[in-house]
Amino acid sequence: MDNRYVKVAVVQAAPILFDKQSAMDKIGSMSRQAAAEGAKLIVFPEVFLPGYPRGLGFGARVGSRTEEGRQHWRRYWASSIDIPGAETEMLGELAKELGVYLIVGAVERDREFSRGTLYNTIVYFGPDGDLLGKHRKLVPTGSERLLWGQGDGSTLTVIDTPYGRIGGLICWENYMPLARAAIYAQGIDIYIAPTADARDSWQATIRHIACEGRCYVLSSNQYATKSSYPEDLAGHEDLREDDEVLSRGGSAIVGPLGEYVAEPLYGQEGLLFATLDLDQVAQSRFDFDVVGHYSRPDIFRLIVNDAKQEIVKKSSDLVRE
Repeated sequence: MDNRYVKVAVVQAAPILFDKQSAMDKIGSMSRQAAAEGAKLIVFPEVFLPGYPRGLGFGARVGSRTEEGRQHWRRYWASSIDIPGAETEMLGELAKELGVYLIVGAVERDREFSRGTLYNTIVYFGPDGDLLGKHRKLVPTGSERLLWGQGDGSTLTVIDTPYGRIGGLICWENYMPLARAAIYAQGIDIYIAPTADARDSWQATIRHIACEGRCYVLSSNQYATKSSYPEDLAGHEDLREDDEVLSRGGSAIVGPLGEYVAEPLYGQEGLLFATLDLDQVAQSRFDFDVVGHYSRPDIFRLIVNDAKQEIVKKSSDLVRE
């Protein structure tokens, strides 16, 4: 098999919000569709499991929260997943069945401490079914900070595959130059950029990243409508004045010189396909290698704290340190 080439698929869709089974079913059906078309790498949007709660306020104002909002939050928490856990086992089995690399955006429950904090996470699975790694969003954006905690440098994950090195950042993390530099410095070839941003300016962002990192960029967004929100959802009235289409999509695949390999998809669910030529990554770095000959370590230096941040340490651990 010639590993210079890999067919990839980017998913643009949305589950029924906060319905974990709906998300799992859709991951299964769309992954099978993509694999049937020959895709070996399949990417799902930001927090696809169990959905991005666009437009919802969770009853929060500065200085107060409502009881209804707390109930709404509890429903969101219950529809989130443990990593590893039952859902990751099923997703690993799906990746193994199809023989694909499967990359899914999920809302992750903290397993180690209070179990009360959620994270916006990318989860990576290999074609052997293994859970290869995860990345937690470093800084949730705006009101997202009410929903998700901050990730740390221990999950700036890049994974070796036969098709090159795969990793990435989530949505507006991609506006953090130093976070991008930390990913570039790991030799990224295929850059994953799941998002909830459907604006035209997002297209400028992913094309810039492709040019800057001299890598392929796979950006996946949800196509979401009001009908994907359960009617009994607390806070449903928050959407009363919104248009029926809450997110128009804009998923795309960009080549290492910033050109579209698959043009943005708007206004519908769907799959985008492209066959990536990994030789083009090496060719593109002939005249610009952001962490190679175009870097100036004598002038600029980035220090990344990749240690896992722990709130509690046992005295026995401190003795060993």
